[in-house]
Amino acid sequence: MDRYERDMIGYGQNIPKVKWPNNAKIAVQFVINYEEGGENCILHGDDASEAFLSEIIGAFPWPGQRHWNMESIYEYGARSGFWRLHRLFTKMQIPVTVYGVTSALARSPEQVEAMQDADWEIASHGLKWIEHKDMPAEVERAQIQEAIRLHQRITGQRPYGWYTGRCSANTVRLVSNEGGFDYISDSYADDLPYWIDIDGHDQLIIPYTLDTNDMRFATAQGFSTSGQFFDYLRDTFDTLYSEGVEGCPKMMSIGLHCRLIGRPGRITAIKRFIEHTTSFKDVWFAKRIEIAQHWQRHHPPKRFEKPSKMVQQKFVETFGGIFEKSPWIAEKTWDTELGPAHDTVQGLHSAFCRIFRAEEKEIRLEVLKAHPELAVQVCKTEQLTKESQNEQASAGLDNLTSEEYEQFNELNRSYREKYGFPFIIAVKNRSKSEILDKFISRVKNTKEINPFNTEWFGWCDIGYFRNGPDEIKDWPSQAKIQSLDKNKIHYANVNRNPNYILYLSKLTKMRDNNNMLVTEIPSNNVFIAGGFFICHTSKIDLWFKTYDDMLQKYFNYKLL
Repeated sequence: MDRYERDMIGYGQNIPKVKWPNNAKIAVQFVINYEEGGENCILHGDDASEAFLSEIIGAFPWPGQRHWNMESIYEYGARSGFWRLHRLFTKMQIPVTVYGVTSALARSPEQVEAMQDADWEIASHGLKWIEHKDMPAEVERAQIQEAIRLHQRITGQRPYGWYTGRCSANTVRLVSNEGGFDYISDSYADDLPYWIDIDGHDQLIIPYTLDTNDMRFATAQGFSTSGQFFDYLRDTFDTLYSEGVEGCPKMMSIGLHCRLIGRPGRITAIKRFIEHTTSFKDVWFAKRIEIAQHWQRHHPPKRFEKPSKMVQQKFVETFGGIFEKSPWIAEKTWDTELGPAHDTVQGLHSAFCRIFRAEEKEIRLEVLKAHPELAVQVCKTEQLTKESQNEQASAGLDNLTSEEYEQFNELNRSYREKYGFPFIIAVKNRSKSEILDKFISRVKNTKEINPFNTEWFGWCDIGYFRNGPDEIKDWPSQAKIQSLDKNKIHYANVNRNPNYILYLSKLTKMRDNNNMLVTEIPSNNVFIAGGFFICHTSKIDLWFKTYDDMLQKYFNYKLL
C-alpha cells in the first residue's frame, strides 16, 4: 500500500456555489504582516542575523553578529511603515487582518493599540519570525503554545487565525491539533477556503498568497516600481471579479509588510488599488476571520469514507464488483499509490483502469468474458451482481416482452460467437431503444478495430518519399499492393545516403557492459521508424511488436 497525501484535485470542476455577503462578486482581503522585532537577531537569542525580505537583496545571516543595516530596515517598518499603512487603511475604511509575530507585538504596544482601535483582526504569525523547517516537532509545538499564551496577554484574547509563513512540514498539523483556530493560512493552494482532515477532525484552510504580495519587491523575480505592483494587483482583481460575474466568486488576498510597502514610493500602489476596487459594485472587503465564519456557516465540511483511507477488506468489499466478478482488480488497485485524487469517481476509475490495462491481453479478455450479458431473464439473474441487476433495471432491461428477450438473446449469442466476449455498454441513462441500436451497430464491427476500413496499412516518412528511390514514387499503387505477400511485412531502407550509412555504422560500433562489440544492430539493418513499410491488416500486431523491439534496442544501446 502506498498513499500520496498531497491533494492535486481540490474543487476541480465542482467549484462551490459561493454566495458572499450582499451577493459580492469577490472577497478582497488585506493582510499586514507585523514581523518587526520578531526577526532573527542576536538580541533575541538567535544564532545569527536576519537575511529574509529586506532591501538587502542577497543578504545572508551573520552568525554570532548583529547586522546593523538589517536591523534598521526592520525598525523602519515599525517606526514609519506601519503608521503609513495605518493612516491609509483607516482613512479609506478598509478592514485589515494583521499577521502578528507574537514577540514583535510584545515589543510594539502602541502599534497594537492602534490595530485594536481600528478594529483590525490580529491573527498569530507565530512566536518568532524565523525558519521552522528543521525545528523538531516538540520544539515547534512548545513555540505554538507560547505564541498563543503571549498573544492573549498582549491583546486580551487568543488568536483565532494562524499563519507561520516560514513553516515546517509539521506546522499545519501541530496548529490544528492545538485547537481553537477558526482557520490556518499556511497554504497557497486555492482561490477559495477549503477543509482538510487532520487526524480525524476538520480544519478550515484559508489560503494565503505569495504573488499578490509586496514581498516581491525583495526578490530577484519581483516588482521594481509601485506601478508594476499595482498592475499585477489590478489584473488579478479584474480576472477574479469577472469570474464572480460569471457565477464563480473567489477570494483575493493581498500580502503586505510594513518595511516594504510602507515605503513612500511603494504605498501608492495600494492606494491606487483600493481606489480601483472601490469603483466596482459588489465587492466584499473582509477580514480573514469574517471569511472563515462565513465559510463555516455556508460551506461546512462534508465527511465521507474516502477510498484512499479504507482498509483493504473494506475497499474490496465496496469496489470489488466494479469489474464484474474480478475483485482481484480492486485488490491490486488498493496496493497502488492512492490519494485525494482517487477519492473521486474519475480518480478511482483511472486507478482501476491502470491496473486492468497493465495486464496481459489474455487476462483482460477473461475480465471481459466475466461481464454479464444484457437483458438476462429473471430466472437467470443469479448471473448478475446486485449492481448489474440495478443498472439493467434502470434501463428497463429486466422487463421485456418475449419478442424483445428473443432479440437480445440472439444478439448476445451472435456477439459472443464473433468476438469471444459479451457486448458491454454503460446502460445508465440510456433507453432500451438506444441500447438496442448500439448493440445492432456494434455486432457488425470487425474484431480488430480498423477506423480506416482498409485491407493494408502503410507508413512512409515524408523525407524518404520526397528523396527516396524512384520505385516508390508512384506509391500507393493498387496493382503493386495487391501483388504483395499478405504474410509478410514489407520494408524499404531508411536512407541510401552513404554518409548516413556510415553514421549508423559508427553508432552501432559500441561496446556493452562486458566490453564486447555490439553487433545486434548491424549498420545495414532496417531502421523502421524513419523509412517505409506496408503490411496487411492481419500482420499489424507483428508490426507493432517489431517496432517496439527495435525501439527498445535503441534505448538499450543509448542511441536515443
